[in-house]
Amino acid sequence: MLSHIYLKDFAIIEKLDLELKSGMTALTGETGAGKSILIDAIGLVLGDRADSGIVRHGAEKTEITLSVDIEDTPTAKQWLIEQDLRQDGDEDDECILRRVITATGKSRAWINGSPCNLKMMRELGEQLVDIHGQHEHQSLMKKNMQRSMLDDFAGNQNLIKKVSEAYDSWKELSNKLSLLSNQNSDHQAKLDLLRFQTQELDELQLSENESQSLDEEHARLSNSGHLIDTSSYCVVQLYDADEQSIYSNISDVVQRIEAAKQLDSILQEPLELLQNAQIQIQESADLLRRYQESVELDPERLDWVNQRLSSFHELARKHQTTPDQLFEKWQSLHESLASLSGDDYDLDALQAKLEKTEEYYVNTAEALSKARQKSAKLLSTGVSKEMQQLGMEGGKFAIQISKADNFTNYGIDDIEFTVSANPGQPLKALNKVASGGELSRISLAIQMIAAQRVTLPALIFDEVDSGIGGGIAEVVGKQLRKLGSSRQVLCVTHLPQVASCAHNHHKVTKIKNGKTTSTGMLVLDSEQRVDEIARMMGGIDITQTTLDLAKEMLAN
Repeated sequence: MLSHIYLKDFAIIEKLDLELKSGMTALTGETGAGKSILIDAIGLVLGDRADSGIVRHGAEKTEITLSVDIEDTPTAKQWLIEQDLRQDGDEDDECILRRVITATGKSRAWINGSPCNLKMMRELGEQLVDIHGQHEHQSLMKKNMQRSMLDDFAGNQNLIKKVSEAYDSWKELSNKLSLLSNQNSDHQAKLDLLRFQTQELDELQLSENESQSLDEEHARLSNSGHLIDTSSYCVVQLYDADEQSIYSNISDVVQRIEAAKQLDSILQEPLELLQNAQIQIQESADLLRRYQESVELDPERLDWVNQRLSSFHELARKHQTTPDQLFEKWQSLHESLASLSGDDYDLDALQAKLEKTEEYYVNTAEALSKARQKSAKLLSTGVSKEMQQLGMEGGKFAIQISKADNFTNYGIDDIEFTVSANPGQPLKALNKVASGGELSRISLAIQMIAAQRVTLPALIFDEVDSGIGGGIAEVVGKQLRKLGSSRQVLCVTHLPQVASCAHNHHKVTKIKNGKTTSTGMLVLDSEQRVDEIARMMGGIDITQTTLDLAKEMLAN
């Protein structure tokens, strides 16, 4: 339940610090005193959109802080834990929501001291408070609002989400199939071209980096005679030329330095370098000899390499690339072919997938329809019964559910509220038969019945009793008091019959000091309640008779 609210520089309120109690609380006051300001503030701190106009004139910003006791609201506790705004096992059941709106229109919000966005505040607020506004009967004329009211009453949110997701999937596939059917000839032409291009490259049996390897092999084969002669000459010069080879000459030098080293040890370093040179020359000669033996004169292989390279260059020109990039081009074409040949472009496969998706959508939508039909009977019966107590004896309310012409993201139902305001009259659409006063009472009846199904800890009614009076007003007051026995009810009202039924009574007053006007709120005791009820009944001059009647109403 809402336990405390603090306002600073909000509208015409300079400062308000108010404890809120359980049960039914009536908010009354003179016309224009700002009875609905408190409700507006609660709406804003629960995520409603705001503009700079709500900042008190002359102030820089408005502040709203709302404390909520969530001891009996496990869904709100779990949501706070999931958002890291509460620790699991935390014994403190107070949740604090705060919002600051500046005169320039900027807004900031916090939950339990942590910054948050308006979407988060709305998500939390939907688990804490249900607000019924005084103009709800106007929106009751719209079919989408009628459907929303029925779904809220039935608690169909999860089913609606599933239906919406199923519809989105069906719609996406339907659009894709339609588009592909229209473009099928172009698509087939692309497939044929890709198949031809990949077939040419498939026949070449490409391998990665093959072009570079062929170039190297071609250079070797076409110059094999020169390579053999060069390696043979170098082997002779390095090692095989007996006394004239480089190896023999270095060996002679080594022998001379070894003899001279006995006379001067400094010669040891050049001696070691020359000995190492001997070893390297011998190894180089061995490598060149093996290379000479490996190089072959192979005209047939050279011819094959030439043909292979020619094919590479020809296809590279055709595909507007280079021979060394031909393998990557072949891979790219295969990927494109696989993509265009997949289920997403296969009309038969796409049609089968669409039928399966449509079947799931219809099954889910039919489950939603059954839930609506079941709840429609309960809501129709309850509202019809409530209408009898609200001065519409013999009237009947019924929710008609028929099959919609098309699939929609909210299901396959066409929902319409119908009413018969007088006995014997047929049921007709609400907007065709109900007068303004009747529509207000029907709206109130729906809200009363819907509120009984709502499990939220706090309900707010903002002048929903406008357009009624007398005994009907007393019935409304008793109904609200009954709701207040199991949850918190805040009711802005101008009717003494309703206000007298409240467990708690707050009076909104205007405070004038000659220069400025502000709004204050008084928590009324028993004597003050008598005076306020009498004021609401008697106008300017309050007589003893009016006071006695006010006492009687409160006593009852």
